[in-house]
Amino acid sequence: MTSHPDTSDAADLTIREADRADLLAVFRIEKSVFPQPWPFASFERFLGNRGFLVAVRDGAVVGYAIADVSANHGRDLGHLKDIAVHPEMQGEGVGRALLRRVLFTLALAGADVVKLEVRESNDVAQSLYEDVGFERVRRVSAYYDDGEDAFVMVLDVDDWRN
Repeated sequence: MTSHPDTSDAADLTIREADRADLLAVFRIEKSVFPQPWPFASFERFLGNRGFLVAVRDGAVVGYAIADVSANHGRDLGHLKDIAVHPEMQGEGVGRALLRRVLFTLALAGADVVKLEVRESNDVAQSLYEDVGFERVRRVSAYYDDGEDAFVMVLDVDDWRN
């Protein structure tokens, strides 16, 4: 695995593929950020996937993203499944850097379009996604286990290939 610094948004940040040693830190971030966190085994399942990235600052995992590509009606669809930043690091460009890197990774993997689901109440995340070009395409009622709706957002990633 090669480490590539991403200096587009967050100085002194390295973004690289996740490895087994990162899982506990990733899981702790997940539990601190989401009201309904994924189980630990879900993260283990994504190890080895080029779309499982971690952001590291000063030797510590401070954020992560998980995404993949699958065929969908003749197009390759990227799906951003999970992205989170440690609460103490939010607002410092880590999420934006992770998002940009995962979009680039998905584009290189052949994705034509990337989709994601975001809680209706998560205005901060929606704003970030819109800033990089995602558009809301629909609302899914009661998408989350607690009954909250989600917005499905999509982005054409042709521009990310260059």
